[in-house]
Order: sequence, then C-alpha cells, then structure tokens
Amino acid sequence: MSSIEPMEYNSRLKEIMAVLRKHNITKGVTPVKLREILEDLGPTFIKLGQIMAMHSDILPKRYCDELMQLCSDVKPMAFEEVLSVIEESYGRSWRRVFSYINETPQGSASIAQVHRAVLKSGEEVVVKVQRRGIYEKMARDIELLRKAVKLMPPVSLKNMADFDLVLDELWSVTRDEMNFLTEASNMEEFARRNREVHFVGTPKLYQQFTTVHVLVMEYIDGCDIDDKERLKEEGYDLKEIGSKLVDNYIKQVMDDGFFHADPHSGNVKIRDGKIIWIDMGMMGRLTEHDREMLGKAIEGIALNDIGLIQQAVLGLGEFKERPDQRALYEGIEGLMLKYSHEDMGKINVGEVTMDLMDVMKINKIRMPHGLTLLARGLTHMEGVLAAIAPEINMTEIAAARISGEFFRNFDWKKELKSSGKSAVKSMRKALDIPSMVSDMMAGYLKGQAKINLDLRASDDLAVLLRRLVRNIVMGLWVMALLISSSIICTTDMSPKILGIPAIGAFGYILAFLIVLYVFIKHILSKK
Repeated sequence: MSSIEPMEYNSRLKEIMAVLRKHNITKGVTPVKLREILEDLGPTFIKLGQIMAMHSDILPKRYCDELMQLCSDVKPMAFEEVLSVIEESYGRSWRRVFSYINETPQGSASIAQVHRAVLKSGEEVVVKVQRRGIYEKMARDIELLRKAVKLMPPVSLKNMADFDLVLDELWSVTRDEMNFLTEASNMEEFARRNREVHFVGTPKLYQQFTTVHVLVMEYIDGCDIDDKERLKEEGYDLKEIGSKLVDNYIKQVMDDGFFHADPHSGNVKIRDGKIIWIDMGMMGRLTEHDREMLGKAIEGIALNDIGLIQQAVLGLGEFKERPDQRALYEGIEGLMLKYSHEDMGKINVGEVTMDLMDVMKINKIRMPHGLTLLARGLTHMEGVLAAIAPEINMTEIAAARISGEFFRNFDWKKELKSSGKSAVKSMRKALDIPSMVSDMMAGYLKGQAKINLDLRASDDLAVLLRRLVRNIVMGLWVMALLISSSIICTTDMSPKILGIPAIGAFGYILAFLIVLYVFIKHILSKK
C-alpha cells in the first residue's frame, strides 16, 4: 500500500466518528444498524461487510444475513470525470475509440460505474470505468483498520476471530476487483471452460480496449433472469431455465473448480435461449483436494454417514489448534438429525451450508476462502430459484449431476486394480493375526504385557487441574513457612523485630502474602 499522509488519516477518522455518532452506537448495534453504518462509511467498509457476510465463523447468522443485503450503489461520478479516466487510461481522446458514450450510467457501484457506448466500428458495448483515486482511498481505510485491530484490548472480539486474516482477504479481493485485467482474464477463462455448454454464454470481451482502469465488453440486450413476466411472454420455460442454471453452477463448482462467486439476479441474463453470466470481478476457486472433500461431504450426507462428513470437514477446514473430534462429531450428528426427516427434494442447500459453517465456528474450524465464496454463491442461487421456479430444488439436481459424473468418470479398471491390492494386503494381515495373538498371550503370561494410554483432557479440565496443583503447592509453601518461622521464633536469633527474630517475622509475612494472593485470585476468578 502507498504511504498515507497523517492529515488524510485525521480527516478520515473524523468522518468515521461522525458516522458512528450519527447511528448512536453506544446504544448497541443491531444487524440493520451495522449494515447502515457500513453503507455510510463508504466502499471499503461495504466490501468489508460483504466479505464478513460470508464468514459465519466471525458474526452470528442474523448479522451475516443482513450484511448479504449490502448495496454498493453510490452517487455516480460526473460524466467529465468518466471521460477523463478513459482518456488517461488510453493516452488519447475517447473519440478515437468510441463514437458515442451515454452520459447516464447504467449502474454506479463503489469501485466503478458502467455506461453504454458504441465503438467506432459500430458495435454496441458497455464500458466499465474505475472511480478515480479509489485504490488510494481503500488503501487508506484498510491501513486505518489494521491500526484499529492492533489497538484492540486482549479481551475483545479479537479473540473470536483473526481480523488480520479478514483484512488480508479484503485487500486481496478488492485489489482483484480494482484490476480490470484480472476480470478480463476471468471472462476469458470462464468462456473457455463453458465453450461446450450450448445453453451458456458470456459477453464478448474487447481485449484491445481493456486496461487496468477501463473494461469494454459486449452489451447484453437480454432479459433479467428474475423478470418472470417478460420471460413467459418470450416463451421461456422457467423450470427449464432454473434446472439448467443449477446444473451449470454445479459444473462450475465440482468439475471446473472455477465458479461465479456473486450469482445474484443482476449478474445473470437470458438472451437467445442462453444463460449469460456477467460481472466476473469476483470468482471462486476450489482446488482438486477441496472438490474431493466436498464430494465426500455430499456422499456422507446422502448415506447419513457422520464419520464421512467429519473426515471431509477436517480435510477442508483450517485450524490453529487440534479440534475436539468428539465435539465435532456431536455437532455434525445434531445437524444430521435436524435434516434426517426432510425429503431430499426439500432441503435448502444454502441453509445446510450455513448450519455446517455454524458447527465449524463452534469447533473453531475456519473454512478456506474458496468455500466461503461458495457458501455466498449458493445462498444467491437459492434466492434466484425461489424467484423464478420455487418448485426446483438444488439438492436434487446436484445429486443427479454428481451421481451421473461419478458413473461417467468411474475408472473400473483402476478401481478393480486398487481393490485387488487392498484385498491382498488385508489377506496378508489376516494371516498374521494368529501369530500376533500368540505373541501377545506369551508376553502376558511372562508378565511383559504393556498398555499405552494416550489420555487427553478438555481445556476446562486442564485449567482446573493446573489451578488445583498450583493451590496445593501454595498451601505446602504456607505450611512450610509457618512451621519454620514458628521454630525460629523459639530461638534467640538476632536481629529481632518487636522481639521476634527477623527471619521468622519475614516468614510469617510471606505466608500471609501467599494466602492473600490465593484468596484474591479465587474471588476474581469466581470459581
């Protein structure tokens, strides 16, 4: 980040304090109030709220649900400033590229705004222009937030979540969104991966006119995916659209590991019988390992196998300390009981995902960035389906696709070979069992048998044991001091204090101080 002038810091701090006073945060912060505060604080805090909405490991679910509604719409830039940014980016007059640019923006967000335009060649396009100075403003705000995190007292929200990690994620996401070459690369990769899907399309990218601050792409004169009336008028089957939308999204996640992370209705259009995905500034990625673990979790849900789900969660999660596997098992068991009576076709994928994230939160397991983006995407997808075809359920389509891919991609030769190896290995081990039992019995009869136990205590029990041992040691010290001081006081040892040998008096005082310390410690801990 660039260095920030102290005067800018002070000015921004005054703005932040004014917003906080306006919303009277001393009377508490409700989910709605938090959203309104972030919107008033501007683009950096809006982005922060959008990222935190994906982390139920940081905020309670009701706050996450409210922050999902954060709107990035802000006051548009002046048209003269838009033209100035374009000309600075191109190093020439905008008229040498465009024959016309509409002065009224189609949309104005926190980082950029979009205008319809016509190229000199006559093609209709949209031009996305970055706000002037937005990089510096967001860098300043994030640096201020980092300083604020450092000033947090030890006993605070800081212990509940790694806010430094959240700010790193915020800066990484916003830098990607502020570099339009990254978005252009995402568009090209998405188009390449979905080339074989005949019902999916992406806007044409004009790479020669795209820079870090300006993005030019084809204008999509299509229908919003949630405009049911218009879709019906044009003869579309809403159920077919919903089924194909989900099928393609599952393909993006499970096959490609590269998916649209913000699939709300404004980013999906219908044109000429195709689903057109737009705005690819925020894309999610899953590694092969992540997808494998995700498949294992889905398999565990289908088979009601809690152990399999637990393996998947441990394989996916990120944690600083060794999790309590018994508590994790019980959490997943409770989750499965909640949905065990639900028909597969009635399960809400977004809700299950958020519940699973709550289980991980309780067990201090953090999901990787790709999976938090997926949770956000699934929530948006459920919202789109509820709007156009509520009878369609994502779970059924996902299960059908995943099972189809399983049988289509199943390598029987490889599996038989692997199973054969496992069978031979198991047979060899089985042949060793009689001799192992014989050796064990012989050792027992000779008195040489040993049992190794690995005993682990919970954190609360460990704290209790440490406190108990400490108090016993303190008690022994007090007893030893009192006995030794009393013996010394029976002698005529010099020097003396008030007729008592000084060393004996010192022992009494030290014993008194130890007792006082233990008593105060007990009162403060209230245990």
